Amino acid sequence: MSADQASIGADPAAASLANWRSSPWSRWAFRNIPRILPVGEIAAGAPRALVETPSAFEGFRLDRPDGTTLDLEGFLTATATDGMVVLRDGRILFEIYRNGLDPETPHIVMSATKSLSGLVAGALAGAGRLDVEAPVSDYVPEVAFSGWQDATVRDLLDMRTGVILDPEGQRAYQAAANWDPYAPDEAGANLHDFLTTLPPAAGPHGGPFRYTSPNTDLLGWVMERAGGRPFVELASDLLWRPAGAERSALITLDRAGAPRCTGGLCATVRDFARVGWLVVDGGVRDGAQVFPAGWIEDLLTAGDRQAWADGEWGEAFRHVSREMSYRAGWYVTHDRPGSMFAMGIHGQNLFVDRESRVVVAKVSSQNSPIDAKAIALAHAALPLLRDLALRA
Repeated sequence: MSADQASIGADPAAASLANWRSSPWSRWAFRNIPRILPVGEIAAGAPRALVETPSAFEGFRLDRPDGTTLDLEGFLTATATDGMVVLRDGRILFEIYRNGLDPETPHIVMSATKSLSGLVAGALAGAGRLDVEAPVSDYVPEVAFSGWQDATVRDLLDMRTGVILDPEGQRAYQAAANWDPYAPDEAGANLHDFLTTLPPAAGPHGGPFRYTSPNTDLLGWVMERAGGRPFVELASDLLWRPAGAERSALITLDRAGAPRCTGGLCATVRDFARVGWLVVDGGVRDGAQVFPAGWIEDLLTAGDRQAWADGEWGEAFRHVSREMSYRAGWYVTHDRPGSMFAMGIHGQNLFVDRESRVVVAKVSSQNSPIDAKAIALAHAALPLLRDLALRA
């Protein structure tokens, strides 16, 4: 039996577009995306050096609601962790890889991609190329009479459009994005076709938080028009190279070559953590301002807390924080200054705590897209990991 067969309990050759997000295939597929989907390359440049000062984090003890306690190995297993890096000021304090992943292999980060797309938007705005308060149709007139009519770029960034997908719309969206097989009558569909033909919005734009992934795919199209170049080039020059990524990232493409800016980014765990380090530093690296000086502060302070509370996830995340907001792709917790996170299905997380300057990058292959128990464990573990990092 090969290492891949052992890691997923089955022949990886059987992984396909039809099953790549399902167990047991996902454990292999999440680190082998180019063998499942077409991808674009987000080129790296000169890497930002990381210093390895490893700690065993032996003091980790996580008490669960059922009265049991997890040590670090138990936590990693319970959350189906494939890799995790704990970073503070450029020092790797803890690093582990499991289930066939290694430091050199990109792992898909799913909807944590939205947060990184938001940083690219911030860099474009800082360069004067993108007006986030402008109507979306100023950049992409093709959607002027779709569900995004009268929506602004800010509405896309903050998940506050009135667009809702029903189950049939969701299925068509996944196929158009090239994440699911086409039905026989969908052979010519692609992501831009889907975005331009969406019916009128179900409600007004600028209202409560409503998680609709196509918002960020449309944002990607907006950024390509505003920046005058493909997203992979913009992301490389405005984020990946400035963050000091060591290896190129990948992003999944639809059949026409459009990037899945809402969830298709694949990166090594170390480079995922490097993005968090750049955020900790307020978007500054080696004295150069990568994002506008106020972009990170805006993320932390300007999000509409009432829009979050009135939104579809307000109650579900009360165990994380009683007061939160969502701004430009980032979840912000207001009970701890400077605390924010990126999150993707199947257990992808990037936690950033600017006050302690600690970053936790964690990728996983959880069976369920949304595992409430695993999400709760990950957030409960964060203060423990942060405290251990501060003592390391």
